[in-house]
Amino acid sequence: MTLLGLVQHMAEVERNWFQRVFADQNVPPVFGESNLDGFSLQPERGLDEAVAAWEAEVSRGRELIADASLDDSGRLSEQEAGHVGDQEVSLRWIMVHMIEEYARHNGHADLIREQIDGSTGA
Repeated sequence: MTLLGLVQHMAEVERNWFQRVFADQNVPPVFGESNLDGFSLQPERGLDEAVAAWEAEVSRGRELIADASLDDSGRLSEQEAGHVGDQEVSLRWIMVHMIEEYARHNGHADLIREQIDGSTGA
């Protein structure tokens, strides 16, 4: 797990929940079919490119939900629904899930940073 991998992963998470699930768009993975979760790194891809991809996904997601109600819903695949309990998820549910995703991965990033600089939050 790397900080760059976390940025790439969150770009993929943004695309998945807002474009695929909520807007029902058939879009490819952000970083290619061989990197479905975004964690794999490529030597030619640096932080600037990964952050630009993440920012583009955040922007696109915001566009898609700009006029939506929190009660509007998206649809999960049967496999995904097995983890959630239902194929239909409201935008409200997606937004809460995204808060959880960012909180979890920000925690991961903090642990990685602590390993680098030794500083802990006190």
